[in-house]
Amino acid sequence: MVLARDKRFVKKKIEELEKFKIPYIIICGENMNHPNVKYRFPKGKYDAINYSINFIPKDVDIIIFNDVDTRILCIHAMLKHFDREDVGMVYSPELVVRGPQSLFFKIFNPVRKRIPLAASGELLMIRRRVLEKVLPLKPCKAEDTHMMFKVLNLGYKVVQHNKYCVLTIRTASLLEEEKYKARTVLGIYQAVSYGSPVYVKVFYTLLPFISVILILLGKVGYYWLKGIIKGFVSRLKGDFSGKW
Repeated sequence: MVLARDKRFVKKKIEELEKFKIPYIIICGENMNHPNVKYRFPKGKYDAINYSINFIPKDVDIIIFNDVDTRILCIHAMLKHFDREDVGMVYSPELVVRGPQSLFFKIFNPVRKRIPLAASGELLMIRRRVLEKVLPLKPCKAEDTHMMFKVLNLGYKVVQHNKYCVLTIRTASLLEEEKYKARTVLGIYQAVSYGSPVYVKVFYTLLPFISVILILLGKVGYYWLKGIIKGFVSRLKGDFSGKW
C-alpha cells in the first residue's frame, strides 16, 4: 500500500514494485489512469491509511505501507519478524545519506530500537488483524507513531528491523530541519494525546527540558532544539491538523 500526496513519483514507484512482484495499491492525491492507483483527496497520510482498508483483499495477512518518494532496498527480511505471533508491526529505519537527518537517526535509531518512542512510516508492515483494530486513525501528522502506540496498547510487539531497508531524502539545510522537526514533534505529541504507554507519556512530558542538551551538538543541535520547542508549543495551542 503506497501513499502519495501527488503523482510526481508514482510512475517510478510502480516500476519498483513490479520488480519486487508484490501486489500493490497506490492511494494518490491526484487522478491517474492506472488500475492500481486510487484517487483520494489529500487530507493527510492518516486519512489515506484509513481509506486504504477498502482495497486490501480479505486473504492478505500482512500489509506493507510504503511512501512514494522512497527506494526500497530489501523487503523479504522484514517479513521474517512475523514468525513470532506476538509481533504486530515492523518498521525499517530509513537510510538518509545526506543532510542533518543522517546524524539524527544515527543518534535516535539505537534509542528507539530499545524504547519504542517513534516509528518510521517509509516502510512499515502490520498484521491485517491488528490493522483492523487500529483503524480508523485520528488526524495526526505522525500517523506512523500513532499506529505504533495503538499497536502497543493492544499488547503486540513493535519491531525495528536491524538493517536499513528503505532509502529516502530528507532535509538539506538546518532551517528545513527545524521546520521538519517542528512538524514531526507536533505529530508525536498528537499521537501521545490519543493514547500511548505510560513511559512514552513521561518521556515526551520531559522532552522540552531534556532536549536542551542538544545544544552540545553545536548548530545542528540548536536547530533541533528550536524545532522541538516549536512542535511542543503548537501542541499546547491545540493544533490537531493531520496534513503537512
